[in-house]
Amino acid sequence: MGARMLLAKNRNYRLVFSASVVSNLGDGVLALALPWLATVLTRDPMLVALVAMAQRLPWLLFALPAGVWTDRADHRGLIWRADALRAVMAAGILMLALSATPDQALLIWPLALLAFLLGAVEVIRDNAAQTILPSVVDSADLERANGQMWSAEKVTGEFVGPPLAGVLIGVGLAVPFGFDVLTFALSAVLIWLIAMPPRSLPVPQAFWPALREGVVWIKAQPVILTLALMLGAVNFLHMGAFTMLVLYSQEVLGLGAAGHGLLLTVGAAGGVIGGLIAPAIAKRLGMKASLLLAVAGFGAGYLVMAMSSNAATAGAALFVEAAASMLWNVVTVSYRQRIIPAGILGRVNSIYRFFGWGSMPFGALAGGMIVTMAQPDLGRDVALRLPFVLAAVGMALVAVVAVLRIPRRV
Repeated sequence: MGARMLLAKNRNYRLVFSASVVSNLGDGVLALALPWLATVLTRDPMLVALVAMAQRLPWLLFALPAGVWTDRADHRGLIWRADALRAVMAAGILMLALSATPDQALLIWPLALLAFLLGAVEVIRDNAAQTILPSVVDSADLERANGQMWSAEKVTGEFVGPPLAGVLIGVGLAVPFGFDVLTFALSAVLIWLIAMPPRSLPVPQAFWPALREGVVWIKAQPVILTLALMLGAVNFLHMGAFTMLVLYSQEVLGLGAAGHGLLLTVGAAGGVIGGLIAPAIAKRLGMKASLLLAVAGFGAGYLVMAMSSNAATAGAALFVEAAASMLWNVVTVSYRQRIIPAGILGRVNSIYRFFGWGSMPFGALAGGMIVTMAQPDLGRDVALRLPFVLAAVGMALVAVVAVLRIPRRV
């Protein structure tokens, strides 16, 4: 069935697609508005990093059990309830934003709590959202449906959301959070409207024995384990640098909210281009060389960011970094899908994400610590650049690991 026919003829898929678009638009707005609100409340890099850390911490705490919880629940009910909870939490942030004035650092703590709760619900929602599609489209239409949804999510979440957030902040600091209340609530309603028979839930399997099977398998696969640990290092370095991006954008590049949104959109464009050319690069170079090229792209992007005071140059660096990220994802995800047995794919992927994404809250905290510790001796400008310098150096070490631990032919 063609893409247009799929949307026109399949009501349930149309509702899932629409909910995904609306929800991702809200996510894109939140991605800019939340750290921007933190910088209004405080200019302290550690406190700004605290909010980013709180939002990412659930990936460390809940990545492993989320898959088990998803398998034991009705996916439709789990998703719409998660979106309803996100609307409530966005309303809480809206209340904070309405009372916010510059240098109200005490409000960072309730903001961090709400960011943590949003992140926790997001972990569960994302797991459930990945599993509902086979229930609403035929197997033959899965690739087309996935591609259509990915494209729409990318456009709304990364191209439309951030610059829209910048415009909304120009209207009022609280406005983007009111917008998020509406998008998350609408997404919940759209998922609730899906008409499908109650899911036959499996007999719950003991959590730890099921997880242990995945652990035993991944320990016996040195390439998969190495990729997971490398991803953990990459994400640690990335979060250390990009948690400070909002302060870097404001103070080094001199951008307002709208300009910062456009900067993020340029980076998203790199991700789209990278996604288009990554399969050809991977086919031509192979996995090891492709990974090394991706790591080189990360390092080059961070180094240019560290040296730049120009928004156009910084945007080009973000473009390269995002393209490299897409190349990394295409290569590593495809390899995992080929190698991991279908029966344990979910468990192994959850373990992989635990190692790969669990480092992000620590990276966010490290970014704030680096700027805070460096600022007295080096000055604010240099201190805000330092996380990008260290990320570039760290990527050189990741490249060494790839050279030594990833076989030429896998």
